[in-house]
Amino acid sequence: MSQQVSPRPAGMEVSDIFREYSLAYRKTQTLPIYHLKVIGAIEQCRTAALGGHKDKCDECGHISISYNSCRNRHCPKCQGLAREKWILSRERDLLPIEYFHVVFTLPDDLNPMALVNQRVIYNLLFKAASETLLELGKDPKHLGGEIGFIAVLHTWGQNLMDHPHLHCIVTGGGLSEDGKRWILPRKHKSKKRFFIHVNVISELFKHKFLYYLQVAYHNNKLDFFGKIRFLASKRQFRLFINTLYDKRWVSYCKEPFGGPQQVFHYLGSYTHRVAISNHRIIKIENGKVLFRYRDYHDGNKIKVMSLDAFEFIRRFLLHILPRGFIKIRHYGLLSNRLRRVKLDHCREVLGVPAYKEPEETCKGWQDDLLEFTGVDLSICPMCGKGRMIKIEDIRPMSHSPPRINSFAA
Repeated sequence: MSQQVSPRPAGMEVSDIFREYSLAYRKTQTLPIYHLKVIGAIEQCRTAALGGHKDKCDECGHISISYNSCRNRHCPKCQGLAREKWILSRERDLLPIEYFHVVFTLPDDLNPMALVNQRVIYNLLFKAASETLLELGKDPKHLGGEIGFIAVLHTWGQNLMDHPHLHCIVTGGGLSEDGKRWILPRKHKSKKRFFIHVNVISELFKHKFLYYLQVAYHNNKLDFFGKIRFLASKRQFRLFINTLYDKRWVSYCKEPFGGPQQVFHYLGSYTHRVAISNHRIIKIENGKVLFRYRDYHDGNKIKVMSLDAFEFIRRFLLHILPRGFIKIRHYGLLSNRLRRVKLDHCREVLGVPAYKEPEETCKGWQDDLLEFTGVDLSICPMCGKGRMIKIEDIRPMSHSPPRINSFAA
């Protein structure tokens, strides 16, 4: 009879970096409690600290131990199954139409302010972008209908530095004001359909964002310290706003997707992505973390970046969202409040059958994994014939205090 702990994925992981260096890093920094909780969750993910269960093969007697995941939304190891379940739940929202990918990006000048005021700035990003799309969609000069879209916040670039931007998946067309017609986007000279000219999107987005930013300033909703301390001065803030008005803001709209089914599988790779995935990490060597990144300024070449472990941790923590912050939001035809009613009406207008809800079944996470990935964990990894049967639950290590208790120190 053999006994082993289920092997972890090959290669180094973010959790390895945290376990080796986070304690020393925390001694040099004062971190907010929600950052500390994320660090603790990632360090303990799929370890004995969180408990688990023991399985035994009914054929060869092989025993395997599996530990529980932390389920933290910032953990690189906990997003795969959550992503597949999200995609499945969103497929019921698909219409037989084109969809566009629109991206809204804040200028680099705003990055320091966003880091100090994450909740305020990220909410303004959602507000300005959503109002821009909804307003232009309803404008007869551009479309003249009610559109729907999903917006997903990302705060990082490939080098892990701060780079707040929104990925939006937008319906190709919209419902007319009287609700009787589906209005398609106009054709460009190239005879390809497009949503709205990118210059129009960028300009309206810029003005909306800067207006709401000034409102937040006058209502004392913004904090100013560190690099942006000087912006507390009304004169300096006004000069700063003027420079942002003079800049060209970057937004873009890609070609429509190949088909509706492609949309959410593509979007799924965005909704549950974290700042860096484990497969990009190459190794830890002499206190340095080496990882792969795509250099968009050099022909999208894949390169290797080397960062001091402390700097890697600092950059990773830049992208921990405020507690309770919603990073996936739905608007227009896809807004949560009336989504089912509006989409059923859209299908009626488009002349396609109404969506039929699948029968609900009580399934465990292993059944979900089999359905979404084809991986059957119930089959013995040793003999390939027997079934793995749970024989024991492993309780979390309550005898040792959670790492979070020592974070305050």
